[in-house]
Amino acid sequence: MGVRRAALVAISLGGSLVASSAIAQSAASGEHRAAPVRYQPSRFPRRAELNYGLLWGVDSLVVRWAESGEVIRFSYRVLDPQKARTLNDKNAQPYLIDPRARVRLVVPQMENIGQLRQSETPQGGKSYWMAFSNKGRPVKRGDHVLVVIGAFHADGLVVD
Repeated sequence: MGVRRAALVAISLGGSLVASSAIAQSAASGEHRAAPVRYQPSRFPRRAELNYGLLWGVDSLVVRWAESGEVIRFSYRVLDPQKARTLNDKNAQPYLIDPRARVRLVVPQMENIGQLRQSETPQGGKSYWMAFSNKGRPVKRGDHVLVVIGAFHADGLVVD
């Protein structure tokens, strides 16, 4: 029994030495390995994006963690200015809801600037944005959130 165990240990050590020397040789020869690929969740289902384009005249819906997490930025591109008017309506209060964190974020009102959002008449092909205050950082990267602006509801957006 002792001889078998010693043989297995020797084989195992020899295999790891061969593997480590192969890695060292490939590094010395200038061979570079690709960086590991991180899993990226589906940002937004294509079918849902087509639906928002047809109903609301917008696409490229993106939610990003900005300013070290103190701000969550929602952006979109206008396809049809008539349909997209709801998103730029000054009277419609926008909300970002995170069911995991159980919070509802709002667009802050700045003294000299006003609301941190674009509210001019939408133009086709232009991108627009709004910033939600994330004080205390309850909304994290990877969270699935809902953006509500008047009758507009975008569900299942992933915070980048």
